Amino acid sequence: MDSNKTSIFNNFKADLSASVVVFLVAVPLCLGIALASGAPLFSGIIAGIVGGIIVGLISGSSLGVSGPAAGLAVIVLSAIQELEAFPIFLAAVVISGIIQILLGIGKAGIIGYYFPSSVIKGMLSAIGIIIFLKQLPHAVGYDADPEGDLEFIQPDGENTFSELITMMDYIQQGALVIFIISMAILILWERPFMKRIKLFQVVQGPLVVVTAGIIINQLFFGSDLYIDETHMVSLPVAGSFTDFINQFTFFDPSAMLRKDVLILGATIAVVGSLETLLCVEATDKLDPQKRITPTNRELMAQGVGNMVSGMVGGLPVTQVIVRSSANIQSGGKTKLSAIMHGILLLVSVITIPHVLNLIPLSSLAAILIVVGYKLARPSLFKQMYASGKSEFIPFMVTILGIIFTDLLIGILMGLAVGIFQVLYYNFKKPYNVTTISDNGKTKLTLELSENLTFLNKASIIETVSHLPDDADITIDATRSHFIHPDIMEILEDFKQNAEYRNIKLEFLGLEKVHTNQLEELKRAAKDM
Repeated sequence: MDSNKTSIFNNFKADLSASVVVFLVAVPLCLGIALASGAPLFSGIIAGIVGGIIVGLISGSSLGVSGPAAGLAVIVLSAIQELEAFPIFLAAVVISGIIQILLGIGKAGIIGYYFPSSVIKGMLSAIGIIIFLKQLPHAVGYDADPEGDLEFIQPDGENTFSELITMMDYIQQGALVIFIISMAILILWERPFMKRIKLFQVVQGPLVVVTAGIIINQLFFGSDLYIDETHMVSLPVAGSFTDFINQFTFFDPSAMLRKDVLILGATIAVVGSLETLLCVEATDKLDPQKRITPTNRELMAQGVGNMVSGMVGGLPVTQVIVRSSANIQSGGKTKLSAIMHGILLLVSVITIPHVLNLIPLSSLAAILIVVGYKLARPSLFKQMYASGKSEFIPFMVTILGIIFTDLLIGILMGLAVGIFQVLYYNFKKPYNVTTISDNGKTKLTLELSENLTFLNKASIIETVSHLPDDADITIDATRSHFIHPDIMEILEDFKQNAEYRNIKLEFLGLEKVHTNQLEELKRAAKDM
């Protein structure tokens, strides 16, 4: 524990700098997700604060950042409408937290490891592309779709692509000018000569972009270029500390035993846990140090976070790839950056909400577009294509699935294609055949694969029925771990048939596989 604290403070400057960038990205996302969820705007801020401070303190993830979950927005919107009272919905969030803690204790965190790398990389690229596409309207001052929306069908009635056409009729010149200047600053900040200057190593480009956006817009005041509050961050402003406290809504404990609330809590727990585990896997892949997050601890951390968030009026919390990737790209080193981003959220909504409400959304769009581009670099597509069809196809299916549906459906589509490929290749090549001719005598070796299932029946039957008569044939099962009883039966039938075809047949390793499977069955029977 002490060594962990030491390492955190050794990277304090880097984490503080990264936390500011994550904070700037988090503010509009918290508000946008709350808006898309049909919840009070402040509930998104609460979830961001809890995700940063509470989850950050408990989590074992070095670079993951938690906050309100975009992937749960549709579920939350429907639930709030059906339950008709926000405190009742909050009771379901508390229940989801309890379930997540139990999932962590039950070591369910291992589920995330069963998703192929190609699917995880596809998820990262898809989110990068979606961020890029969704931020383009905000870049030109068209803000009909709330920040944080990752769905293809948008709350404003458009979809991701039709919005790009509609925005052309609503271009706000001042927003576009600020966006172009913001992009120029960010590109300049990435140049090697800028990184050699000490001042620019300390001051992050996104902070300069936000400051410049505020100043430029104030200079536009009184002209047609001025951006009004409809195109800026819209943080709730409390008139006093009492008003600030009154923005918190407390859950209804009496609703926790209602059947519909229990079902909703379980739904949020399952979907939120899956989203978190996938984000953990993706974040670990982006981590320059390739550290591995303890997933069971992460589920428990998210569970505690959801319990606290639900108790005081916050939305459900998950680990979020947009913030996590922004954290990594901004030079975050330890989980202190996530914790400090939560502290910055808390302090800012109390002390400087008026200042934050001067930030143009077009400035933030530039920051997020750079984040999106880095997640979906063209070089990654080239790398995946060079890896072959088995990697590239699930990768692309995941990307297209997420872009045209939503995060979880797209991931499940990629996973389904990956599983189908495994089954197909296993069906297609259950063995290798080697043929040699020795003094006019044909000698064949069938080397069986590691696993043969009932799906291989047709292929095996077709092969053995067409083996030549009067040949020496060896069936080599030394590499095999599992052979389905149906395949065993086919081989036994072939052994009897070989006698009539003058085939000299030899089996290698088959008896050992058979014996091992019998022992496993006996052990399973004892356990039952």
